[in-house]
Amino acid sequence: MADHHRLLSSFARHRSALLRFLQRRLSNATLAEDLTQETWLRAANAQNAAAIDNPRGFLFSIAANLAIDHQRHVGQRIELQAAPQVVEAVADRQPSPENVVLHRSEFARLARMVEGLSPRCREVFVLGKFEGLSLAEIGRRLGISRNTVVTHMVRALAAIEREMAADDQPPIDK
Repeated sequence: MADHHRLLSSFARHRSALLRFLQRRLSNATLAEDLTQETWLRAANAQNAAAIDNPRGFLFSIAANLAIDHQRHVGQRIELQAAPQVVEAVADRQPSPENVVLHRSEFARLARMVEGLSPRCREVFVLGKFEGLSLAEIGRRLGISRNTVVTHMVRALAAIEREMAADDQPPIDK
């Protein structure tokens, strides 16, 4: 017991120096305080306190080992924080498999609706929405006026909207 008392008295005398030592090593005052306290606990639980010739050296060895252990532990958890531009540049732009299936299903649904349009409405819709032509370009290509193109596009969009609304209605239970 006297040997533990000698070790703990040494800790009390050198506590400030241990704290400064750990602060320099870790560059973190709060962590240094925690590890100084852990040094106290380990010294208090030392098995062979009688065999310790240099209590100050023993305490600093405990503190140094705790600092090294902490740095190893932190080194195993690699955490990177990249700039938003870097994250954006390397982000995976591939849709999830679920989204691929959903989009394919919705596209197939739209394709069925487009197939149900009259031939001229379908032609105007495809040229405008899938090929990206302007109303004037569609008129020139098909040899019809811009107003006629607008009429066909409005009819096509109205028919598709009606079909989508009808498909989205929940079934009526009887």
